Amino acid sequence: MSSCHTLTQHLPNTDLTIALAGNPNVGKSSLFNRLTGAHAETANYPGKTVALNLGVTRFDGKCIGVIDLPGTYALGAQSEDQQVARQVVLEHPPDAIVALVDATNLERNLYLVLQYLDLGLPLVVAVNLMDEAARAGIAIDTARLARALGTPVVPMIATRGKGIDDLLATVEHCRGVSMNAPTPEYDSEIEAALDALARVIRTTRAETPYNLTPRALAILLLEEDADLTRAVERLTNGAAILVRARALSAAIEARVGEPLSLHLPRARHELARAIACDAQTQQTTREPLSVTLWRWSIQPLTGIPILVVVLIGLFAFLFWAGGMMSETFAGFWSAFVSPPLHAIATSIFGNSRVGKIALWGFDAGIAAALEIGIPYVLTFYALLAILEDSGYMNSIAFLVDALMKRLGLHGRAVIMLLAGAGCNVPAIMGTRVLTTRRERVIASTLVVLTPCSARTAVIAGGAALFAGWQYGAAILLITLALIVVTGIGLNRLMPGRSDDLVMEMFPFRVPTPNVVARKTWFRFREFIVTALPIVLIGSFVMGALYETGTVWIFSAPLAPIVEGWLGLPAIAGLTLIFATLRKELALQFLITLALVQYGSGAPNLLSFMTPQQLFVYALVNTLYIPCLATFAVLSKELGRRTAVGIAAFTIVLAVVVGGVARYVLAIL
Repeated sequence: MSSCHTLTQHLPNTDLTIALAGNPNVGKSSLFNRLTGAHAETANYPGKTVALNLGVTRFDGKCIGVIDLPGTYALGAQSEDQQVARQVVLEHPPDAIVALVDATNLERNLYLVLQYLDLGLPLVVAVNLMDEAARAGIAIDTARLARALGTPVVPMIATRGKGIDDLLATVEHCRGVSMNAPTPEYDSEIEAALDALARVIRTTRAETPYNLTPRALAILLLEEDADLTRAVERLTNGAAILVRARALSAAIEARVGEPLSLHLPRARHELARAIACDAQTQQTTREPLSVTLWRWSIQPLTGIPILVVVLIGLFAFLFWAGGMMSETFAGFWSAFVSPPLHAIATSIFGNSRVGKIALWGFDAGIAAALEIGIPYVLTFYALLAILEDSGYMNSIAFLVDALMKRLGLHGRAVIMLLAGAGCNVPAIMGTRVLTTRRERVIASTLVVLTPCSARTAVIAGGAALFAGWQYGAAILLITLALIVVTGIGLNRLMPGRSDDLVMEMFPFRVPTPNVVARKTWFRFREFIVTALPIVLIGSFVMGALYETGTVWIFSAPLAPIVEGWLGLPAIAGLTLIFATLRKELALQFLITLALVQYGSGAPNLLSFMTPQQLFVYALVNTLYIPCLATFAVLSKELGRRTAVGIAAFTIVLAVVVGGVARYVLAIL
């Protein structure tokens, strides 16, 4: 992920630029992917850790820059996501903002649209998920909605590409004419205050922050926006403006009985409700099956059994499909690829040490990487994408909210843990939406303990494949128990409490094959690009250490822990050290070692490790600090001291639990 000083560095030579805005569940990612395809990149906004997706698309012979703003429900400054979404459009005004709204929940989504209109920004509203609305018996009169908002409205089904050309044509057409929509009108108290404060701002003749209109600036000041208040303080006559704003707020509070900073958002919600009610009709229809299933999924009596079945099915499919593909690929490689590679290496290097080291990388190294990556990582990414695109993630969050409270978090944090099952790095970055450092520390620690796809590959491709599915299932259950115990412990040790769960719920949606495939491919491509070079280099290093006998020098210091306490072969400890680069490297190097020692016809890892040893090995590998990338992002998000503390805790936990598991298995 790169950082940027200006967005124009990433979107050069574009004829116009659009920014996609909306909440996280409205299909922005689908629209962005449809528009940009593979021509997209990610950049951190200057001074922030929140990332933006940037890309380009072509329409009617023009190059259009596309900025995917962070998904938010509002434009306040309550979180970094909201700050960045607003800062982008104010500091780098696009030619148009495309505000996506959910046709099945119009009222909730129009609040953000009204905020953009309050800022006087050029806006086109895209009513997405029209197919879902139709299934729910909801009809949206987009022409009526456009008249009420005073801005163009385009119906869409982003996952199918319907309405995208109309949207781009609308943006292009409106670019040449005024897109300044009429600003929303609120009750008489608010309008009188806005007019009075706007007159004061105009009389100062000072340049307003971000060139906001006097009315837009007045709204933000009366809502007590901290960023804009500080900006106005720096103006020549800023003090007079702020004094007038406070006086108007106090006068209205005395009349309406609540601060204007609360009264104005309440009025915006009421206006959104009125516009939505006028533009949509609810037709009589039978409740769709997706809604029925969704209701069952959020009720504890039915939701918990459904969750258990889903998780068992997910990992059972992963073990079965991954194991089958892994064995097939291993057989293909040993039969058709490995012999020619050995012949080539022998013809060039003979039976020398250099030739053996080369085979460590090009034969055993690549075989081990693909034998783990394709069967397990790719399969897991596909299953995760299906869960995300169906909307089941939100149901899980709602269902486990009570449990998460015991861990010092709220239910939405479970989405980060599930995201961590794909990769810990973005999951830890996602904790920034939590409001307190206490919550972020707890969530980050639990994310680190959550088996990512690489560690799941080790569990499935090592313990489950060679030792038996029960060993793989036991590792997952032990890890889940440790996550719960750790969360309860941190919740009791760290002072404070978690916030209440506030999130939007929506019925299930049928996953779109194109979206699932695209998500899976993007994640897997990043895995291959990142992992394969490390595997190759690491395999060569491992080969050099092994063939020269140097490996035993590095293994000796680890012997008391690896051999004495954990009961593992000395070489296994060295592979665990390499796993700090990427977790799946431990298993890949272990497989590489087996291939080198026993040849491509070796039965499996049981050639030199018992099922109990494989279980302990996979358990330790699952628990300790996942990789250097995770440690780096922990340091960036929480500070180096906290990152070191979390890493040390996981290492100690892994060694202690691994040793206990060894002796328990010996007794059993």
